[in-house]
Amino acid sequence: MAKITVPGHDSFEVTEGTKLVLALEDHGVDILHRCGGKAKCTTCRVEVLDGEFGELTDIEKTAFSAKGIDANYRLSCQVFVKSDATIKPMMTVSESGLDAGPRPSDS
Repeated sequence: MAKITVPGHDSFEVTEGTKLVLALEDHGVDILHRCGGKAKCTTCRVEVLDGEFGELTDIEKTAFSAKGIDANYRLSCQVFVKSDATIKPMMTVSESGLDAGPRPSDS
């Protein structure tokens, strides 16, 4: 199990290999994922304050380049929990007033 910490929320334990966006949503973090986890909208991006999710995926590089987003972020719909981490969601339902979007798949 890995411990995920989100400032302003309780920390929670997650099974390693869980898609980050689902771990967040399942533990009460109202992260946006407007495109349903297809890496098109980038609304599920998070800042990784501590921890590691590996190298940026090609799909993340493409999405960030197209949207002009700094590479210090990760798309929570594209990364899987590997170990303890502290992350900050950049867009949430409560802050934006938008609908979260369709639930991403777990693979």
